[in-house]
Amino acid sequence: MKEVLAKYFKGDSVIWGVVILLSLVSLLAVYSSTGTLAYQSQTSTTTHYILKHFTLLLISLIIIFVIHNIPYKYYSRLSQVLLLISVILLILTLFIGEDINMAKRWLTLPGLGLTIQTSDFAKLALVMYIARILSVKQYKIGDSKEVMSYLFIPTIIVCALILPSNLSTSVILFATILILMFIGRVKVAYIAKLIFTGLLLVSLFISGILISGDQIRIETWKNRIENFINAEEGGDNYQIEQAKVAVSTGGVLGKGPGNSIQRDFLPYAYSDFIYAVIVEEYGFLGGLIILFLYMFLLYRAGVIVKTSNRSFAAFLAIGLSLLLVFQAMINMAVNVHLLPVTGQTLPLVSMGGSSMIFSSIAIGIILSVSRSANEKGKEKNE
Repeated sequence: MKEVLAKYFKGDSVIWGVVILLSLVSLLAVYSSTGTLAYQSQTSTTTHYILKHFTLLLISLIIIFVIHNIPYKYYSRLSQVLLLISVILLILTLFIGEDINMAKRWLTLPGLGLTIQTSDFAKLALVMYIARILSVKQYKIGDSKEVMSYLFIPTIIVCALILPSNLSTSVILFATILILMFIGRVKVAYIAKLIFTGLLLVSLFISGILISGDQIRIETWKNRIENFINAEEGGDNYQIEQAKVAVSTGGVLGKGPGNSIQRDFLPYAYSDFIYAVIVEEYGFLGGLIILFLYMFLLYRAGVIVKTSNRSFAAFLAIGLSLLLVFQAMINMAVNVHLLPVTGQTLPLVSMGGSSMIFSSIAIGIILSVSRSANEKGKEKNE
């Protein structure tokens, strides 16, 4: 059995294990947290949602399997095309995207009836592209013109297009690119300039919103910040209050699978606040295990980087891992009230098609890099 699995499921076996464990946690948590959603819909049952989620998980695992069998070198040139497509999709989203909860983040693909969150696609494309440039231009990385043309401009464009509808995603992506550039030996002075440009961009955006008098968005930001700061003094933040109750009543071992009470009161308990439900049902220990799974994913990416003999492979693996882990950390931090509400899902766990699919593609690429490193290691030893 072990030989059969090793034959078809190549790459880092630990990462495969992390993916399977997170998928099992996802099934249990989504099944437990969709009761209220089923009640509100009045036409669907919890079974309907869990079957839909199970199908999506199965598709995601198939995507990981297919992607991990494609040599990672093909993603280098493909990244240029994907980056261009992502910019076009982000622009289209700003103008004709679906306006949900006062934000245009989703784009419906004509003829297919499918809705994707274009920022998920853009995150993947930009990290792949930056990994390519850092490897191809490694010996010119000290040239300011090269850095500006090939690294800074694409990063600013993509992050700026994501910023109006999804500030937290733009910040996560920007931070990931900064770390990737630092690892890629871009001069600290250049990185500092990019940080300054990013801060200036955010300041101009916020100033523009204030000048335009968009009261709905201004009030949303104001309420989130005030509720986060004044939570201990009884701030009126329903989401965070219910999440805190879930976390605090979970104890060390939790209430047991399916026994969450706060799932009936938590908005988006199946996506944004699924970690709070997990802690309530599986306790502090269960929450800690989830945290360690993501950290272990990042650690294994570091191992892949160490064993890889190609710079593109190394940048690709660590960049995509950072992207996934940063998002997971922010989701968990929001759930335990360390950060204001951001709307970030928990990768590979939260219910949601677009996030799950693109997270699976990222995992598949990381495993592709790992598979290549393992195969070259075997050839070296023979």
